[in-house]
Amino acid sequence: MWTEKDNKLTRTFEFKDFTEAFGFMSKVAIEAEKMNHHPNWSNVYNKVSFELTTHDEGNTVTEKDRKLAEIIDKLA
Repeated sequence: MWTEKDNKLTRTFEFKDFTEAFGFMSKVAIEAEKMNHHPNWSNVYNKVSFELTTHDEGNTVTEKDRKLAEIIDKLA
């Protein structure tokens, strides 16, 4: 589940291994680029963590973040 805190949507996904996590990140990168909405994310081995916020709107959660979160969920 995504958590909204401190004007960010956050979530961490866990995968079987690094290759699976990296493949997921590649898919997210393609969709984020299409939206011109790029997440703050990190990857350590099999975990990918996200912080979504809209910088152009004063670093707050907007519908753009919620839409990207939906897409990320579908890709996971």
